[in-house]
Amino acid sequence: MMCAWKSLLSILPPNLRADVDRLGKDSLQELRLRLGSPAELVLNGDSRFLSAEVRREDLSYCVNAASRYSPWAAATAAEGYITAPGGHRIGLCGEVVCQEGTVTGIRELSSLCIRVARDYPGIGKRAAQCGGSILILGAPGWGKTTLLRDLIRQLGQREPVSVVDERGELFPQGLERSRRVDVLIGCPKPAGIGMLLRAMGPKSIAVDEITAEPDARALLWAANCGVRLLATAHGTSAADYRRRSVYRPLYEHGVFQTLLILRSDKSYFVERLEP
Repeated sequence: MMCAWKSLLSILPPNLRADVDRLGKDSLQELRLRLGSPAELVLNGDSRFLSAEVRREDLSYCVNAASRYSPWAAATAAEGYITAPGGHRIGLCGEVVCQEGTVTGIRELSSLCIRVARDYPGIGKRAAQCGGSILILGAPGWGKTTLLRDLIRQLGQREPVSVVDERGELFPQGLERSRRVDVLIGCPKPAGIGMLLRAMGPKSIAVDEITAEPDARALLWAANCGVRLLATAHGTSAADYRRRSVYRPLYEHGVFQTLLILRSDKSYFVERLEP
């Protein structure tokens, strides 16, 4: 297991670092900071609260340290998250700013949910033996991104794999990619898939989290161009994949031949889809 732990500590307010380092280095899954309440550490599913209450300046410190004031981070903040150095994701909650019905930012932060990114080299070795295009299904926090990352690494040892890393979470700085993996960072999935098909000549294209119809349309187009696809989606069964409106065109056109369905303990089982 690998984790950019020092990168995580660097974005935390100095008054929290020692306790978080002492209690959570090996087992911290989430750190929740709520204005006026003690910081909550989620450790292997159990919660532990620190003594000091979270201040507004603590929330601001985290966001500013994680974003480094970058325009890309400002754009993703409007979607409710920031990806910090090391691939750690910070969920944002508070008073939003809207223009013509569209969220453009968050004005007053009230809480943060920092999800710790951990890497497990080798967990995708068995999955890499599966044929055809592969879709990883799982609930939030069950390890979809972690499994996809290593599946990309395993395949990238023997063929060119191109990745649209929209949030910068799949291969943040410091994580091994494999010698034949090319990563496009910060680009929306539909645009990125088109760019990679035209420019990189991949055998496989990988994306994390199919969440909208434009994502599905781009994957369907790529499948019709003959490229193998690797992706993740929310769901806990093949039935979820078949019935949800966003995924249904992918199922009906036979885009994915293999499902890797995660369990809550981050293990998974393989299900082949009939053509």
